[in-house]
Amino acid sequence: MFKLFFKNFKEKVALSNDEKTAIGENLKSKEIKKGQFLLGADEICNHIVFIEKGVLRTYLKDESGFEHVIFFGLEGWTAGDLNSFMKQQPARFYIDALEDCELTMISKTAHDQLIETIPAFESYMRILMTNAYMASLSRTSDLISLSLEERYKNFNTSYPSIIQRVPQYMIASHLGVSPETLSRLRAKIVD
Repeated sequence: MFKLFFKNFKEKVALSNDEKTAIGENLKSKEIKKGQFLLGADEICNHIVFIEKGVLRTYLKDESGFEHVIFFGLEGWTAGDLNSFMKQQPARFYIDALEDCELTMISKTAHDQLIETIPAFESYMRILMTNAYMASLSRTSDLISLSLEERYKNFNTSYPSIIQRVPQYMIASHLGVSPETLSRLRAKIVD
């Protein structure tokens, strides 16, 4: 149980057996089916999840109901609305499963308690938050400064398995273009 979570943890931070046991006692497993929601907008994000298996999508809807994909999460990644989780305010994002998923979850209460009592957990969470922040800055910078072709090639290089597992219209949304525009670009690149 929680095998990939602890493998990922130990790759980033040293962890004693006692610390592993204490953390493990505060984790929960959850399975969700493809199409099922983990979080809806205006709900409070009470858990941070670690993806053991499957793909999650984080997105928001604009006033016309159009879905803007913010993030795809794969095995070994974390997901959640961090602002909602940390401040216990309504979420801005939806999170749903694009495949059947197996998740490791940690509640806000357990998170806060472990931060206070296990320095290795605090270090691990700090690394995760820093990585999430850097990924957000990188995505914003790419949207502003790179051409669509450069963004697509970077995405393809950085996340090759997502290309195979996620519908193209969602990838187009993540890149900030229509599915038709992405289709034309892909045809151009292949030629």
